[in-house]
Amino acid sequence: MTLVLERLTVRVAGRTVASLSATVPPGEVLAVMGPSGVGKSSLLLAVAGLLARPFQVSGRVRLGDVELTALPPERRRLGLMFQDALLYPHMSVLQNVAFAVPRRDGAGRTLPRAARREQALDELARVEMAEFAARDPDTLSGGQRSRVALARTLASRPGALLLDEPFAALDPSLRAQVRRMVFDLAATDRLPVVMVSHDPADAEAAGGPVVELTPCQPASAR
Repeated sequence: MTLVLERLTVRVAGRTVASLSATVPPGEVLAVMGPSGVGKSSLLLAVAGLLARPFQVSGRVRLGDVELTALPPERRRLGLMFQDALLYPHMSVLQNVAFAVPRRDGAGRTLPRAARREQALDELARVEMAEFAARDPDTLSGGQRSRVALARTLASRPGALLLDEPFAALDPSLRAQVRRMVFDLAATDRLPVVMVSHDPADAEAAGGPVVELTPCQPASAR
């Protein structure tokens, strides 16, 4: 499915914070770049439907044939990854991922707990973390936590990925490894990706179109 942003604009107190129009095909990564405070993260939260007052959002968001603009966040089928992996500390690695697996299959039938556990193990295997399934998240390294966060995001069966500086806290060697894994799996699953970053290396690795945001300047990508 293609993710389409039509004049998506964020305002606060009557002032335009950021504006973006873009079309992101399946498997492509759109890199949204710019200095801190320019509105990159606000735009991403607007796409996800998570931006609250005092911000105001206008424009449209569409995923495939589905208009997302009026839908609540939980119905938008958008997977988010942040700089912090945000794993549940009271759950094991496997439980963290299994928690994200939909409770029903594509036909609307309830998935048994064993089936959800199996899907979670499959996602952990994809990010080379299956052997850590029983571990406590607090015992993992930063790169391992990022991979578990990726597995949990993909386990939710998203239609698109939104990345908000997800590699910024990793050291350079881990950053390149995790970044490549994220982009490769997104391409395999044919997910459109919008990535917010201030690091040109992230945009270069993504290999897709780049939008440079400047204060109060609308941007577009095609």
